[in-house]
Amino acid sequence: MHEQNTSMAPLKGLRIIDMSNVVMGPYATQVLADYGADVIKVEAPRGDTTRQIPPMRNADMGCLFLHLNRNKRSVVLDLKDPDGVEALLTLASEADALVCNVRPAAMARLGLSYERLAERNPRLIWVSLVGFGSDGPYAGRPAYDDLIQGLTAIPSMLVQAGSETPHYVPLSFNDRAVGLHAAIALLAAVNQRHHTGVGQAIEVPMFETMVQFSLGDHMGGNSFEPPIGPPGYTRTLTKERRPYRTKDGYVCAIIYTDKHWQSFFELVGQPERFASDARVNSLLARTQHATLLYQEVGEHLLSRTTDEWLQAFARADIPAAPLHTLDTVMHDPHLEATGFFQEVVHPSEGRIRQMSVPTRWTAWTPEPPAPAPRLGEHSEEVLRQAGVPQAMIERILEKTHHGK
Repeated sequence: MHEQNTSMAPLKGLRIIDMSNVVMGPYATQVLADYGADVIKVEAPRGDTTRQIPPMRNADMGCLFLHLNRNKRSVVLDLKDPDGVEALLTLASEADALVCNVRPAAMARLGLSYERLAERNPRLIWVSLVGFGSDGPYAGRPAYDDLIQGLTAIPSMLVQAGSETPHYVPLSFNDRAVGLHAAIALLAAVNQRHHTGVGQAIEVPMFETMVQFSLGDHMGGNSFEPPIGPPGYTRTLTKERRPYRTKDGYVCAIIYTDKHWQSFFELVGQPERFASDARVNSLLARTQHATLLYQEVGEHLLSRTTDEWLQAFARADIPAAPLHTLDTVMHDPHLEATGFFQEVVHPSEGRIRQMSVPTRWTAWTPEPPAPAPRLGEHSEEVLRQAGVPQAMIERILEKTHHGK
């Protein structure tokens, strides 16, 4: 085991201007901030819209904002004001990267094009988060998680998998998945700049990114030209692929490999079944008969309680887990043992619960995260450090009424 180093975070020294809001961009920059990047969150005078999403103890500090913006510093700038534009240009002149989910044309109208920023800082990496690639007919259209779920066939897949009607997955997983892609692209550009010495503009389109994400499992017969079958992965689309009902609740189990199926049939008193039934003795056959096999498993699981099945599956080395709710997952014994949920004292919100950095490093221990900032909390500090003239700082603070 290498000696732990708590003083040198992996991304220490990397400065990022975060001009994004809502979920996708802020999630990307929070991941980078968790690993030590200095993320300066530039907000309009009204702040990121997630500040208004309840529940909250105080105005502008909604719960979703707290979980997307920790370890950041907040600066309020009115980019319709010349002082605000000049202050941003000054901030960007010494930054490594800028992340933005405002359409490039709108940014250019404010006098903040990539070309103008690159004149001051040729090493700047501009990451533009957009709904659709700029070279297609959807370019410039607004994009939200629900729309992208629809365009990438998620609600339709849920119907194919047994849902009565199309519905959205109750999670902004598109925003978060694309946010991770944006963070990876930014770091890749930093590495390229290490070799070339120059920055660049990167476009991360939500639609194209999530088509790749969603169809990765489901290209199926369309993987070939001409197609040799329909799209879709049969095993994951069957309506029987769901938590199994037991005598007193539900259990989640994955009976997947040859060994799993052999062990399962032994548990239900059919030890000869794996060898004798051609529908189960190969992965190809099980995939083709997934619906019937999962249905049969479901019928067997009705015979015992959840706890009985979890113990039996553990003895048989079959992967299984209880079905958590949003309440019970917060008391999961593994998460409690690893200290995943941490209580910290926020300067304005009091005691709050945060989730820890999930990765483990041999040469670095993540410090307890700094809570999400109050609106404009660091305006004066950051602008002064960047070299913005004091008179301009005073005008900015007076106009935005934040950061004093």
